[in-house]
Amino acid sequence: MRRQIFLFMTLTAIAGVIYYFEAQKPERASPSAETEVATSVSKNYPRARELVSPEGFINVDKISISELVGKKVILVDFWTYSCINCQRTQPYLNAWYEKYGDQGLEIIGVHTPEFEFEKNLDNVRAAVAKADIKYPVVQDNDRGTWQAYGNRYWPRKYLIDIDGYIVYDHIGEGGYEETEKKIQELLKVAGDLSGPLVESIDRNMLLTPEIYFGAERNRAYLGNGKSGAEGLQSFILPAAIKSNVLYLSGDWQVNTEYAESAGPGGKIVIRYQGNKVYMVASSERPVAVRILRDGQLYKTIIVSSSDLYPVIDEAEYGEYTLEIAPGSAGFKIFTFTFG
Repeated sequence: MRRQIFLFMTLTAIAGVIYYFEAQKPERASPSAETEVATSVSKNYPRARELVSPEGFINVDKISISELVGKKVILVDFWTYSCINCQRTQPYLNAWYEKYGDQGLEIIGVHTPEFEFEKNLDNVRAAVAKADIKYPVVQDNDRGTWQAYGNRYWPRKYLIDIDGYIVYDHIGEGGYEETEKKIQELLKVAGDLSGPLVESIDRNMLLTPEIYFGAERNRAYLGNGKSGAEGLQSFILPAAIKSNVLYLSGDWQVNTEYAESAGPGGKIVIRYQGNKVYMVASSERPVAVRILRDGQLYKTIIVSSSDLYPVIDEAEYGEYTLEIAPGSAGFKIFTFTFG
């Protein structure tokens, strides 16, 4: 009997020692707990949105975000081809696609038109070829994808990680080094950055802001009380450029998106600040447009296709008077952009 009691006490003591040492071990997270932690970290970022009813594809038969998740890092670039800001970012996108396309990066250009002529897929194809874009481009005429991402800017870039989360976005030009470093981080690669591929813009210079000529974007005009072919004489300007001068002389018809010369002798005059001027313009038939700066002929541009046209290109910033004089009716002016 004593032997049984002694054995029982010995076993109890051993069990107590084992329990004590087991209790001192750190608790290990279960696989499900680790998964939950990882998921909660990922959920700090929004999920990528799918492309919404693209009206056409360029450089690819078809593509979707969902088919790439788990396989690629995705850069979604919202752009439109007549936007100078978009055009200045294009060399970087091309360089990144060439550099990282074989290392797991896919770029999708979402072309969301600003003007009606940019909805024409043939126009977009020509712009893609002109810019030497090799990555897939989808046409977003109804702004379905634009709205799904809650976007309001051209250009805008979203980086989507391998798990399908939007981990980075950038509005407008610039931020190229930061964006490329993020691409490298997501791809887990290293290497030299692409460097300055386009001329930098001095953002500290006082520039004349973009001007729209269509009634939809510029609702207030100073006119002579006439309409139709007799045209309007001048525009109400944004507060930022009221010290500048902008007026139309001759016969002009103001439409929703543009002002159109209704006969010969029409002219646009603007006092601007900057070193570069671009215009989005169009004509169904070629029109010779004389460009004068401070009263001197600067050059003549033939406007035919709907596109962005360089008007003034100088190294030095300054304040000048610009005159745009189309030689005939049918010249359509959408916007002026300054650099």
